[in-house]
Amino acid sequence: MSETLSAPAKDELRESAPGRLMSEYLQHMLVERGLSANTLAAYRRDLLRYQRFLLKREVHDILAITRHDVSGFAQALATGADGHSPLSPRSAARTIVAVRGLHRFLALEGTTPTDPAEDVHPPVAGQRLPKAISVDEVVRILEAVNVETPAGQRDRALLEFLYSTGARISEAVGLDVDDVSADEALERPAVVRLFGKGSKERLVPLGSYAARAVQSYLVRSRPGLASNGRGTPALFLNLRGGRLSRQSAWSILRAAAEKANVTGDVSPHTLRHSFATHLLEGGADVRVVQELLGHASVTTTQVYTLVTADTLREVYAAAHPRAL
Repeated sequence: MSETLSAPAKDELRESAPGRLMSEYLQHMLVERGLSANTLAAYRRDLLRYQRFLLKREVHDILAITRHDVSGFAQALATGADGHSPLSPRSAARTIVAVRGLHRFLALEGTTPTDPAEDVHPPVAGQRLPKAISVDEVVRILEAVNVETPAGQRDRALLEFLYSTGARISEAVGLDVDDVSADEALERPAVVRLFGKGSKERLVPLGSYAARAVQSYLVRSRPGLASNGRGTPALFLNLRGGRLSRQSAWSILRAAAEKANVTGDVSPHTLRHSFATHLLEGGADVRVVQELLGHASVTTTQVYTLVTADTLREVYAAAHPRAL
């Protein structure tokens, strides 16, 4: 990832004095915090919206920003009073987090004497339980892929990999061949090295089904795909021999789900949620699942226990003679 911001975003931010400081904050988050490209892009969009709000209020000096300005922005996010579409509580909360981070950074750097966002808290978003599909539905999706073609073998390997590891889609398409280790006999991959948010590295086992699918793809299909390109270490390749994109991976899963007649909004994150839910339903410790998912806090992982608790209640209600 490049350590400079894209030119269009940088130019727009630098249209005002507060915007130039926002640009410096983003650069700090990129270099010092190692944020992923997706997270950084979200922060950039949030701060651009904040800059426009300040300019609309004719606030052109960072020292002139008050708590009233920040709280007014928070209110505008919910109502759309700043001329943009209203945000959901979850999206508004993320935006306020970005603004609070900006002002905290400026105060710590000594650019501003106080932090006007210190007492402005993001709205509390309602808890949204992760979506998970059943094991049967996962199997139907995996088996819907036609493995008689090189692209089909890649697609099967990708989907098996996502469900076997619980990897984020960005982690999967960002993998290189060397990130998948094999046993001494080179019969099948055993462990995968994933790089999560903030470039945090973790090792995740690869199940036997996924291992066989990945190994088959590496031996039978990847060499041919690679010959169409200029040489890349990427594990999953597109038909031109380059690294598979996140958008293409989404399309692969969507097509397989449609073919398997699995209805609903099935995304790569659905497989990640299903990975976690099925592990917990199978008796895995929540802290083990936390490590496998790459969550910084076990609190993030514990939301999945609510899903399994719902499942237990449903089974109990259906099976116990005196449940109802």
